[in-house]
Amino acid sequence: MNQNPSVVAQPLELWGGVEYTCNRVGESYFDQMQISGHAERVSDIERIAELGIKTLRYGLLWERHELDPSWRWSDERMGAMRQQGIRPIVSLVHHGSGPQHTSLLDQEFPHKLAAYAGEVAARYPWVDAYTPVNEPHTTARFSGLYALWYPHHQSRRSYLRALLNQTKATVLSMQAIRRVRPDAQLVQTDDLGRIWSTDALSATCDLLDERRWLPFDLLCGRVTRQHPLFSYMVKAGLFEEEILWFAANPCPPNTVGVNYYLTSDRYLDHRTHLYPRDRVSAEGPFVDVEAVRVRAEGIAGFGSIVTEAWQRYGIPVAVTEVHLGGDAREQMRWAAEAWTEISDARASGVDCRAMTMWALLGSFFWNSLVTCENGHYEAGAFDVTSGQPAPTALAEFIQQMASGTAPQHPALATQGWWRRDDRIHFPHVQGTGLAA
Repeated sequence: MNQNPSVVAQPLELWGGVEYTCNRVGESYFDQMQISGHAERVSDIERIAELGIKTLRYGLLWERHELDPSWRWSDERMGAMRQQGIRPIVSLVHHGSGPQHTSLLDQEFPHKLAAYAGEVAARYPWVDAYTPVNEPHTTARFSGLYALWYPHHQSRRSYLRALLNQTKATVLSMQAIRRVRPDAQLVQTDDLGRIWSTDALSATCDLLDERRWLPFDLLCGRVTRQHPLFSYMVKAGLFEEEILWFAANPCPPNTVGVNYYLTSDRYLDHRTHLYPRDRVSAEGPFVDVEAVRVRAEGIAGFGSIVTEAWQRYGIPVAVTEVHLGGDAREQMRWAAEAWTEISDARASGVDCRAMTMWALLGSFFWNSLVTCENGHYEAGAFDVTSGQPAPTALAEFIQQMASGTAPQHPALATQGWWRRDDRIHFPHVQGTGLAA
């Protein structure tokens, strides 16, 4: 991939995002906008604007609209964003499986979501950017492979069916949107953390590391019979013609959205006896742990991931979720590291347009992967535990970055915990069978 030195001529944009996951567990929906109180506070939009945020990832979720199809709620929020000069990137499904009448395994799911997408575009023709389905790969794994979210399946076939349905829903949704707004942009997001392993699991590691790109490869029309995962998909029970449909109907993203967390990079180890039982993977007789807790070299980092995405696709990149659970000082260190590494990548020619401060109002229950209502809350730029958003120390930090200023704070004099030696939870595997 050719370098693009002109990228640095444009400032790195700072986007924002409200955590709006609406996932289903059994017959229960965990609606983060309802739980945080944001669903009842249109005034939150003004508070977000005061941070200097000009682009906001925001959910007009299919599940919520089915409960109140009057558009009143959406009209208020979208009107507030227009008034504040905020450009929304609209999401339609965020870790969800749709309303109760469908699921990720429903063959009509793509067409049903596309119908809703067309309605949204017709209602708000001024919106020019969409993420119809957030993180289709992550959601497919959690719903179809790990049985954490509805429909709670645990098979390779269900995982791939959920992935194909969500990706096809993205294509059909963008077609419906572009019939109203031909220049509408697709900002496609997913978790793109890397995977390493012990030498004994090198083949599995290579497969899973390649698999993280699958929704983007499908959208770009790259999955032909020669694709390294084509036979993997067919052996799992998918039909060749439904896989090849994407090559005949490409819908490449305008922006590759990189979601990256400290838990995104994974490490696979065949020596299951060295770990707690709950670390054993649903995909085979090995453990799957956070690389930051075991790998001597630590994590890949923002710079490495955005460079990898840019070199693979040559499509502009944005980091679409930056968030860390913990106190505000650690959150500032994580955000500053993202800013610095992305800026360095841009200086080397990587076309990364923006980084996104995610979960501005905080997030709930993610320590259990939102499988139960356990009271756990992580604040963001605002703390909503009082019922009204109160700015945290991170808010002023965000204002600095939104103004184009490199972040500064006394907390940055200390390294984040992920850069310290005490991050290692499993020291017995350091230097033993580690794959580069």
